[in-house]
Amino acid sequence: MKQSIDKLEQQLGYQFKDSELAVLALTHRSYGGRNNERLEFLGDSIVNFVIAEDLYQRFPQAKEGQLSRLRACMVRGATLAEIAREFGLGDFLRLGSGELKSGGYRRESILADAVEALIGAIYLDGGMDICRTRILVWFASRLEKLSVGDQQNKDPKTRLQEYLQSRQQPLPHYELVSIDGRAHDQTFTVHCSVVGVESTIGAGCSRRAAEQQSARRALMALGVEVEG
Repeated sequence: MKQSIDKLEQQLGYQFKDSELAVLALTHRSYGGRNNERLEFLGDSIVNFVIAEDLYQRFPQAKEGQLSRLRACMVRGATLAEIAREFGLGDFLRLGSGELKSGGYRRESILADAVEALIGAIYLDGGMDICRTRILVWFASRLEKLSVGDQQNKDPKTRLQEYLQSRQQPLPHYELVSIDGRAHDQTFTVHCSVVGVESTIGAGCSRRAAEQQSARRALMALGVEVEG
């Protein structure tokens, strides 16, 4: 594992003083024993704060709602998973046999959680200043592309609602149709109904994530350009 950690540290731009923190950050709960969930909890709070602070300084005229949308765009699971793929993080994860067989090293939620766990680990290992610097480096290209008025910065549910309101059409209806999996690893499935198009389906590790995916697919069905 030491060789793998060395390679990962090069990708991250950070060398751990305590390599066990890095190993723990890469350990999924399916592996057994100690895992990265506590570090993920810590990292989630840190990345939200660091990105919020940067946006506050970057867009001095932006309103609270605009800043919230920009932050949501930056720290959402899909963005974190993209960063994980840029690091080749899937190659370093410690997963249980079941997750390995099912391709867990490619799963968006697992990759995103591992990035947050690594952020928590870097904070504990090196302190807040170094952690902030690493986060801003990782997010730099994405932060530079942000614009307060850019529709792409809004989450799919918001965009869908505004699209329908602008055309004086009924708002979408979301229906939770199933919750599958064990309590610690559930998949939610949601239907999004919009007048004029066929009902769309979304799935995710939370109801909110499933609703966002179904809204995104509804936008696509309506012919609205959506990134990703």
